[in-house]
Amino acid sequence: MRELRYLDKYLKKYRLQLMMGLFITVISRIFSLIAPRLIGNSLTAVEQHVAENVGSLEALKELMLTNILVIIGATLLSGFFTFLMRQTIINVSRYIEFDLKNEIFYHYQKLSQHFYKNNRTGDLMSRISEDVGKVRMYVGPAIMYSINTFTLFLCVIVIMFSIAPKLSFYTLIPLPILSITIYKLSRVINLRSTVVQEILAKLSSFTQESFSGISVIKSYGLEANINQSFDDLALKAKGKNMNLVKVQAWFFPLMILLIGLSNLIVIFIGGQQYINGEIEIGVLAEFIIYINMLTWPVAVVGWVTSVVQQAEASQKRINEFLKEPIEIKDGVGVQKAFDGGIIFENVTLIYPETKIKALDNISFNVKAGETLGIIGKVGSGKSTLLNLVNRLYDVDQGKVLLDESNIKDFKLNELRSYVGNVPQNAFLFSESIENNIRFGKLNADINEVIEASKNASIHKNISKFKEGYKTLLGERGLTLSGGQIQRVSIARALIKDPKILLLDDCLSAVDTDTEEKILKNLKRISQNKTTIIVSHRISSVKDADKIIVLDQGKIIEEGDHNTLMKTRGNYFELFNRQQDEKQD
Repeated sequence: MRELRYLDKYLKKYRLQLMMGLFITVISRIFSLIAPRLIGNSLTAVEQHVAENVGSLEALKELMLTNILVIIGATLLSGFFTFLMRQTIINVSRYIEFDLKNEIFYHYQKLSQHFYKNNRTGDLMSRISEDVGKVRMYVGPAIMYSINTFTLFLCVIVIMFSIAPKLSFYTLIPLPILSITIYKLSRVINLRSTVVQEILAKLSSFTQESFSGISVIKSYGLEANINQSFDDLALKAKGKNMNLVKVQAWFFPLMILLIGLSNLIVIFIGGQQYINGEIEIGVLAEFIIYINMLTWPVAVVGWVTSVVQQAEASQKRINEFLKEPIEIKDGVGVQKAFDGGIIFENVTLIYPETKIKALDNISFNVKAGETLGIIGKVGSGKSTLLNLVNRLYDVDQGKVLLDESNIKDFKLNELRSYVGNVPQNAFLFSESIENNIRFGKLNADINEVIEASKNASIHKNISKFKEGYKTLLGERGLTLSGGQIQRVSIARALIKDPKILLLDDCLSAVDTDTEEKILKNLKRISQNKTTIIVSHRISSVKDADKIIVLDQGKIIEEGDHNTLMKTRGNYFELFNRQQDEKQD
């Protein structure tokens, strides 16, 4: 249970509720043990009255009636306290489930882009749902039944030995066999549980990707192939689950067998003792009831062991992600006001996954309020450069300065509050258009939303929808066109009114007329903002105060539009090529 020790902090947090649950469990077990003793006493009294004519019939009837009433009362009280036990301990398991899911989710949000590139979404979802569910079974039902079983075992064994030590000794002989069996089976269950959780994560990832890419699957007519792949994966998952349940299936038959053996021992040894006059008939009946009372708890030992092993395997998978180091950490904070200046000093970045040098010794300076245009081929490092300003990555060499303060000194929330980012692949949530725009400024009123939409040239399109700004979008904004998605994303950035505006090829899906309108609005809005525009169209960057041309992570040309045109280099050639394409 090494991995499950991670949960100790939660068990400590809710220790008062757990201690109360333990106390209630003991009380409920005490009341449940009243009935066997009274039943035994009643049978002994009946036997003595019939065989030896001890006591009057009226006294026997009164004793029997009193015992019956006490048994009913004790049973009701035992049931009531059992209900309280479940309410106390099971509630704790839900609290811990809530806390653990939140901890995992918060940790997920702090992890870097590298982490998300190396791990599939389905696996992330599986660990925060399926695996946490398995862990909850450990901190709830498993703990509850363990306390219940331990308490019952302790009380029953003490009572049995106090009544008939020799009979108790023979009755409990099967227990060591039970312990060894559980130990052997639990090791196998642990290994197979880990394999099952891993295959479930793969199945979850496959289905998630299939649903996300359903349009591609249909476009290429790959439904049959995907179905076959899913069948193969599902069959593999079925096989792994069957391997697990085949081992788990041994528990209950073995438990019942061992309990049955104990019953036979009670009847055989106890019967001999009764014949020899060593015990009364009531003791024999009482022991049979005790043994059968232990049937469910003993059987639960196997179930609890299985749950604990599965929880161990699941917590191990959870811990793997919780132990992932947070690469992008908060800075100490910058006290002075931020104006918007950006300086890159000899910046180099190498992607750890591919070892590709995305940026190579990049240096430039953008003053507060200026606009920088970035042009370059696919894979030249344009988007990577913007990600450094937003600190989605940290540089390997060199420094990124904001107003001469190292970007690593800023607190992340502080830094990103200054930045409005429009990514190349805009993402919209399954919310209304209004709320998607409001993600840039959560407390914005509808007038601010409309104004931002107008500046992004999307207001007229939204107004034509039946529900207007209340129109609900499908997953990833699939109810909108590519150009509309980009413009809603631009509106989201503009409503934030940021100090720095990052536009990553966000006009690629709009026509030239719409592009000109948006650029005209951006020029007006961004007069006091530091703006960086990444684009493959020169028309998007030609009015920038400064333009840099990137190639293979290096700056090969730099200057404003007129200067670069006079240089007659790559920028000049690209401009002429795009002009010819426009005329054609």
